[in-house]
Amino acid sequence: QVQPVESGGGLVQAGDSQTLTCENSGRFFSSYAMAWFRQAPGKAREFVAGINRSGMTAYYADSVKDRFTILRDNARNTVDLQMHNLKPEDTAVYYCAVVVYGSKQPSADFHSWGQGTQVTVSS
Repeated sequence: QVQPVESGGGLVQAGDSQTLTCENSGRFFSSYAMAWFRQAPGKAREFVAGINRSGMTAYYADSVKDRFTILRDNARNTVDLQMHNLKPEDTAVYYCAVVVYGSKQPSADFHSWGQGTQVTVSS
């Protein structure tokens, strides 16, 4: 299965934009729907955005809809999360994972969580 490595986080100001990248090793990356999740301090990990195997369709949490865009490049084995109009409540560690398309939970057989990438949005 895929082994994700997340990057692109950092400190930004409210209203800024930022793009996160999830690079995946392992074979058959294009066989999996993928998603971004995030975990804020003291909170449970939550779904952010998901994308199907081909990259043609996506779905989002209500809190990020119209601000975030998820994209994938199967030739590069990457999944990007473009974030616009960032808010302090977007501050979290962001992770990517395999999902069943349409689900807001990671796939039951996905256990290869990466280190994540920290996004901090100052007000």
